[in-house]
Amino acid sequence: MSETGFCPELSDDVREVRDWVHEFARTVVRPAGAEWDEREETPWPVIQEAAKIGLYSLDFFAQQWFEPSGLGLIVAFEELFWGDAGIGLSIVGTGLAAAALSASGTPEQIGQWLPQMFGTPDDVKLGAFCASEPDAGSDVGAIRTRAVYDEASGDWILNGVKTWATNGGIADVHVVVASVDPSLGTRGQASFVVPPGTPGLSMGQKFKKHGIRASHTAEVVLDNVRLPGSCLLGGKEKLDARLARVRQGGRSGEQAALRTFETTRPSVAAMAVGIARAAFEYARDYAREREQFGRKIGENQAIAFLLADMATRVDVARLMTWRAAWMARNGRTFDQAEGSMCKLVAGETAVWVTEQAIQILGGAGYTREHPVERFHRDAKIYTIFEGTSEIQRLIIGRAVTGLPVR
Repeated sequence: MSETGFCPELSDDVREVRDWVHEFARTVVRPAGAEWDEREETPWPVIQEAAKIGLYSLDFFAQQWFEPSGLGLIVAFEELFWGDAGIGLSIVGTGLAAAALSASGTPEQIGQWLPQMFGTPDDVKLGAFCASEPDAGSDVGAIRTRAVYDEASGDWILNGVKTWATNGGIADVHVVVASVDPSLGTRGQASFVVPPGTPGLSMGQKFKKHGIRASHTAEVVLDNVRLPGSCLLGGKEKLDARLARVRQGGRSGEQAALRTFETTRPSVAAMAVGIARAAFEYARDYAREREQFGRKIGENQAIAFLLADMATRVDVARLMTWRAAWMARNGRTFDQAEGSMCKLVAGETAVWVTEQAIQILGGAGYTREHPVERFHRDAKIYTIFEGTSEIQRLIIGRAVTGLPVR
């Protein structure tokens, strides 16, 4: 991997990280996957194990985030989600809040709040990013949560309801996107840190989901949440200057929620690649052993060709994801919406590959005796969250046509 061009060759350091995470996924995560899927609870013991070995830690995320090729976190996420997506998301869910803080926060804010999102191996903490709302999912411009500035005290007062928040309500640190000027739509929004134990923040409904059941997803209710000015990410001076530019018809820069999603799309795509690979490998191994009509089912062209397509699509998704991650790390702009491309392809690949894995196993694949039905349930969210497939196509369509596609 070099500054001059993209090369799909992992460095020794990244290969070492990949193998280390794979071993944790193989020995700790995968054996626990079915149990925590059934329990639909946060797998605290597994997160604790990840923290003890340094996998769930600020140091690990920071080191891999700044790894020169951009592939450090990407390969780690693929291996972790190869183990189990629900548990994997419980371990890396804090990363979305960390990315939001890092994208918008001052150095002082980052230094103060990032460590509190992870805690220590003996006292594990979580972070949560709260952007979506009951009436504002893909349409982030419809966010109704309000942040009102109190001139007398210098505080901000937040009111609203967030939904689909990973770790919502059980996190120690919440990063909340709120509207400071609703008349400006997405350009009138800002992000705030809500510190641990802040009065007025509570957990609403916890969702019972189709997949990724070990990952906690809930509503977050903000009822007159009063925050000191230091909790506005980036600071008020920067916000005021940005709003003034917008009101005068100038550019505002990227909106807070959209910037977070854009930087994390390759990471999310890598998760989907991990699920797809797990399903392909399981189906392949099954086809090598299962006999029907006197021979291995993998000897039948119908099965072998299907496995060929599955392997090919997984590789395509991985290469697109690596390219986008490398581009992001090396400051290349996504002129063709390469970030959205990798998310779109990886998410839809995961759904397709996991469905074919069930088909190859037949009736056995439809039971919980085998993990492919869980892989399929877990995969579906990757065509929905952090930008649906339709939204990704919209972004790509605008990029390739240069037209205001709606």
